[in-house]
Amino acid sequence: MNLRVVLFIIISIFFTISSLGQSKSQLEKKRKQLQEEIKETQNLLFKSKKEAETLLSELDDLTKIISVRSRLIRTIDEEAEVLSEAIAKNEKEINSLEKNLSVLKKDYANMVVSSYKSKNKQSRLLFLLSSESFTQAYKRLQYIKQYATYRKQQGEQIKISANKLSVLTDSLRNKEDEKRLLIAMHTQQKDSIGREKNSQVRLVGKVKAKERKYIAQIKSKQAEERKIDRQVDKIIAAAIAKSNKGAGKKASSGFHLTPENKKLASNLVANKGKLPWPVKKGLIIRKFGTQKHPTMPGITINSSGIHIATEKGAKARAIFKGKVLSIQLQSGRKKMVLIQHGNYITAYKNLDDVLVKLGDNVDTGVEIGTIHTDAINGKTVLIFSFMKEIHPQNPESWIGKIL
Repeated sequence: MNLRVVLFIIISIFFTISSLGQSKSQLEKKRKQLQEEIKETQNLLFKSKKEAETLLSELDDLTKIISVRSRLIRTIDEEAEVLSEAIAKNEKEINSLEKNLSVLKKDYANMVVSSYKSKNKQSRLLFLLSSESFTQAYKRLQYIKQYATYRKQQGEQIKISANKLSVLTDSLRNKEDEKRLLIAMHTQQKDSIGREKNSQVRLVGKVKAKERKYIAQIKSKQAEERKIDRQVDKIIAAAIAKSNKGAGKKASSGFHLTPENKKLASNLVANKGKLPWPVKKGLIIRKFGTQKHPTMPGITINSSGIHIATEKGAKARAIFKGKVLSIQLQSGRKKMVLIQHGNYITAYKNLDDVLVKLGDNVDTGVEIGTIHTDAINGKTVLIFSFMKEIHPQNPESWIGKIL
């Protein structure tokens, strides 16, 4: 097969499925990300040791994985629907090609028969010599050449159509196999989510029996978080006042920055949405801002940062270069580190030990400390906050995707 024929086939098939290809590619990528998220959820959560004390945590974990699995099922269904459309288009084009190929072969066969009969009646030379004039002979010669060229073209067209039909048929088989695989995935995920929902109903009943206790725990934790936030605000406000005092100016609402720190902050902003995660491997289990509690109806929680579940023994890492502004002791002898990046501050909370010192200049990715693992629920969670002066920012807007 020559190069032009191959290119013709490839281009034809590309335009046939291009309107679906991108969508399918995006859905496949999304499906794989969700599958990875389910795997990470199972690895990083579901570590409770004492069921009586961790019912709410276990219920939160189940609610999280059911939510992710539901999105996965929807994505699988969307991907299967796109494949169904592609299969229908392939089948339609195959039917059209088969009809065209049949007509081409029939015409070609008639042409060959006609040519054979024509050769028996008189030779081409006799056909030319019997011309009444030179002009007529020339026209007859041109006709013979055109007829031969047309016959050759018809043969080439049959080859092209047959090859295209073969490629489309193979593509159709692959798509049908892929769709069968997606249907099997759908069934598997449906079975899993069914079991998880049964467990969820059981746990909801148990949590309801101790609802007051769990609500009190949630409120207590929220109060502790607000206390830490106020502590962070005071540290930053004091640092702002100090920077202005050193510059011989009155305290203001923002840092007085040196040219070097202005450049640092500018570089940080230039990398918004691409900054590395504060952990090597992790899963966001609580988002930024005001939100409904995942399992306790009527309860609203507020988060000045994000909660990231990670592996036991994992280290918190600086998301950008900066200077250690403060190291604070929290309740339960846990620690918090604040790093200043110009007029931006990042906070790394819930650490067991700290690997940096006050005033240290740190680079991107430097390990700051070991993240605390809860002895009761077995989870290792970093609480990470991002601020412009004292104003909380959504960390997810600044860091890139981890999965």
